[in-house]
Amino acid sequence: MRIFKLIISLLLVFSLYTYFLFPCLAQDSVYVWSSGQEPLEEVESDLNSSIQENNSLNLESTSAILIEQSTGQILYAHNIHEQLRPASVTKVMSILLIMEALDSGKINLTDQVPCSENAASMGGSQIWLDPRETLSVDEMLKAICVNSANDCVVAMAEFIAGSEDAFVQMMNDKAKELGMNDTCFKNCHGLDEDGHVTSSYDISVMSRELLNKYPEVTKYTTIWMDSLRNGKSQLSNTNKLIKNYKGATGLKTGSTSLALYNLSASATRDDLSLIAVIMKAPSTKVRFAEAQKLLDYGFGKFAFKSFGNKGDSIKTITVFKGVKSQVDVVLENSSGAIIEKNKSSQVTQSINLCDNISAPISAGQKLGEATFSLDGSVIASVNLVAKSDVPKLNLFTMSKRVVYSWVDLLRS
Repeated sequence: MRIFKLIISLLLVFSLYTYFLFPCLAQDSVYVWSSGQEPLEEVESDLNSSIQENNSLNLESTSAILIEQSTGQILYAHNIHEQLRPASVTKVMSILLIMEALDSGKINLTDQVPCSENAASMGGSQIWLDPRETLSVDEMLKAICVNSANDCVVAMAEFIAGSEDAFVQMMNDKAKELGMNDTCFKNCHGLDEDGHVTSSYDISVMSRELLNKYPEVTKYTTIWMDSLRNGKSQLSNTNKLIKNYKGATGLKTGSTSLALYNLSASATRDDLSLIAVIMKAPSTKVRFAEAQKLLDYGFGKFAFKSFGNKGDSIKTITVFKGVKSQVDVVLENSSGAIIEKNKSSQVTQSINLCDNISAPISAGQKLGEATFSLDGSVIASVNLVAKSDVPKLNLFTMSKRVVYSWVDLLRS
């Protein structure tokens, strides 16, 4: 019996040292989850990807688009790249640059902004600032977002960039950065000017950028009524959906005699945030009605499903040559996906993990990937990472383990 135990011990020593000195080669293995599991992270939809356009909602507006805010996924499209006059929806880009200047510390909400002769001479919607009159950045933002004040947006442009022309160049640079290929800005307010054009697609891009990067802007865009200058300037939101549509968060109206009636409308219900853009509607009534129709379509047909939070454990895997023999595999990021409500059970999912993983392993190290498909197309992917460090087992520690195992075996 002792000879048998000794042979077993020697085999144990041999196998452990062989394992330590000759690491296994990693092999790929695939684990398929049942469709009852949920996707983990969206693959961000490319707004530049091709989409079959339609007008199944029979919209009267020349151009329209509906997107999901977090992913940019296009949910409805009608003439989305037709270049049209944006009117005051132009100010979405102006507001974006103002928010960026605040974020960078270039300006502060309490800074006093003077109104120049140029700013005071603007036509269209305004709060009738006097030359050399000052308002704070906070007050200017309120007037721009609620009342679409042209005098205030020009004053802010001059305050940030030194001149309106320099600010417009910043607008065009930002448009190029965002991939807004249908857009050319000629001014910061949106009054009709030859060559001042954009598309519903591009408006959705800049609206999404504003809302995703600076959600605090809704503090201004959701104001229904307010006043400035000790009551001298009464503000009433030009976006009537703020009062009449459940979950409305913004964003900007625009109209001129040539542009007709435009709107970038945003709303959130439950975990789903949508942006609907209407361009060249024949009337203000049609503009709001068709934006509401788009939003109703989106909220009725689609749902945002959360599929896991950052750090959620997915699987425990074996680790070779480590001080610990196992490590938890977790989600790298919180995640979700936009899915048609009647198709959520049709999602197929697979996990690809590296087999025979050897130490050392660092927390956050990628160990695999999960991918998810619907109707034959990948709709989601997420990295799977190690939850904790696993240091490599050194020769001394491994030898101690072998000796202890040998002693325990002989005692048994």
